[in-house]
Amino acid sequence: MRAVEFKVTIPGFILARSLGRLSDAFVYGGPSGLRLADRPAPAIPGDDWVRIDVQLCGICGSDLGNISFKSSPAMEPFGSFPAVLGHEILGRVAEVGPGGSHLEVGQRVVVDPMLHCEARGWDKDSWCPPCIAGRHSTCEQSGDEGPLQVTSDGLAPGLTIGYHRDLPGGWGEQVIAHKRQVFPVPDDVPDRVAVLAEPFSIGVHAVLQSGGLQARGPVLVIGSGTIAFAAIWSLRTLGYSGHLVAQAKRPHEVALARALGADEVVTPGDEARQALVETGASAYMPVVGDEVYAGGGFPLVFDCVGSRSSMMQSLRYASASGRIVLLGCAGELRKLDLTFVWAKELRVQGYVGYGAEEWTGRRLHTFEVTLERMAADLAAGDTALDGLVTHVFPLAQYRDALRAAYDHRRSGAVKVVLQP
Repeated sequence: MRAVEFKVTIPGFILARSLGRLSDAFVYGGPSGLRLADRPAPAIPGDDWVRIDVQLCGICGSDLGNISFKSSPAMEPFGSFPAVLGHEILGRVAEVGPGGSHLEVGQRVVVDPMLHCEARGWDKDSWCPPCIAGRHSTCEQSGDEGPLQVTSDGLAPGLTIGYHRDLPGGWGEQVIAHKRQVFPVPDDVPDRVAVLAEPFSIGVHAVLQSGGLQARGPVLVIGSGTIAFAAIWSLRTLGYSGHLVAQAKRPHEVALARALGADEVVTPGDEARQALVETGASAYMPVVGDEVYAGGGFPLVFDCVGSRSSMMQSLRYASASGRIVLLGCAGELRKLDLTFVWAKELRVQGYVGYGAEEWTGRRLHTFEVTLERMAADLAAGDTALDGLVTHVFPLAQYRDALRAAYDHRRSGAVKVVLQP
């Protein structure tokens, strides 16, 4: 099968970090560690596994950070390379092992790419506490080899399909997944919406786990990428009825934020500051440094960027005893002033992935909640989700796809997907 494979090497790291700012060729061109390669099609390694023909696969901000070697190295032990990238996977079932009785060949499905202890081949009495609790996105055994035999060796370390040597991701023609990772797509959810199930489940998980639906005052969502839109949509579709303020930059992003449920959309800078002042906040200027605020503020802030500037804004804009939900992939942030964590008694909570949720009296996987709400919104005539996939490229044009995703200011891209 054809697949876009990423190799991690020391020379590749040096070239991308030093010359990548001069030419994108050193990030995803000829001199980079990225290649369109021919690989053996994956075979299912057990009765509970499924083989899937990929229809669409998104390009994620974490993919861009890893290809350019700008992500924190802290997560490096929890992946294995070379790997076929891509974890936002929509496909059709090509083969079902005898244990995958809830699935049928030809069925449209989405894939939870994060591996749990069962998928790694561990018996139930050897599962880690997060996997037992349904929180497999924080599996404690992701840095170790598993007993599952995919090749002649045990399963390589890795938290996620798409960053895994033995389990190719969706930037290829086929993937394999454990049956517990595979979820049928409702017939009335079109492909360009269904492919958003993975990133939008991150928003759903964060809203449900953070208690966002019970927020007592205005909520602020910082960011204008897919995860920020996922947070806005999740708050609204799950039932948050309070005032929702979104911060976005460009006109098409402002329009999307409004369509997905934001009451007010502000641009960074003066507009955002005015929204804060309208909550009752007073501004103070220290002798040295940036303006700070007291009173008012946002009891709940979703930081969907994870940069130094977005974290500084979150800490300043949160109300006393407020909560900051960190969904952006924050890494090493230099000179980040954490004064307001203690001065305002703030709670900062990060979320990753998805898992078991309590929703409408049922225990469901996050993907099930997300697909259910997508179908419900579409049935009600809400077409806001239709506009998020802005670019679709065939697999052979992966470099053009990456160019559009990296330079989204010029391309106008929101979600770029590959179509193997």
